[in-house]
Amino acid sequence: MTGESESCRPVAVATADDFAEAFDVSRESMARLEAYEGLLRRWQKTINLVAPRTLDEIWQRHFADSAQLIDLVEEPLGRWVDLGSGAGFPGLVIAILRHGLPGGAEAPRVTLVESDTRKAAFLTEVARQTAVPVDIVARRIELVSTQGRLAPARIVSARALAPLGRLIELAAPLFGPGTIGVFPKGREAAHEIAEARRASDFEARLVPSRTDAEARIVLITNPVARTGGAIEGGR
Repeated sequence: MTGESESCRPVAVATADDFAEAFDVSRESMARLEAYEGLLRRWQKTINLVAPRTLDEIWQRHFADSAQLIDLVEEPLGRWVDLGSGAGFPGLVIAILRHGLPGGAEAPRVTLVESDTRKAAFLTEVARQTAVPVDIVARRIELVSTQGRLAPARIVSARALAPLGRLIELAAPLFGPGTIGVFPKGREAAHEIAEARRASDFEARLVPSRTDAEARIVLITNPVARTGGAIEGGR
């Protein structure tokens, strides 16, 4: 089954103030996100954390693009695992915003999986300076030893990591009853769903992005391998 929610006009988020208004973010969380922005700009000079052309649109292209995912899943969010976190999008933004919600400090920690040790060091520094607790796993997600350290999650996310079929394969060991895969995609999202169905069966819902009129967010549940492959579902 594949459904698409009604389209909506993308929000315009040019500045930190725009972001705070669009997502109703507290001053404390905004202070953490602004510290995050400053660190990203400094580290970007020596490590390619994001595409350089997106730095001038950081609040729209990275922070807002990440923040919109929180409202797509029902509370309680439970444990959130972000695959291929890179510079922390969306996982670290989710952790910061979640920490600022009532009871957020007691919520299960967000886990960031990032095999690049330099990027993992950046994530560690942002988490330290913002005082937001996260678990950082600096290992490749496809390794059995990595998967063994990660129990099934409530939410699994990944942004700009791989085609949807590969994402489902990588995320499958983290799926249990009720797990939702949250995968931001571009204009070819429907095509990626069709391609992914070659290897597995799953339920999918397409949600229009709030930051890009042509982009979609794919919500995946109940992935099951069509053959005796690596994908095992949580039905």
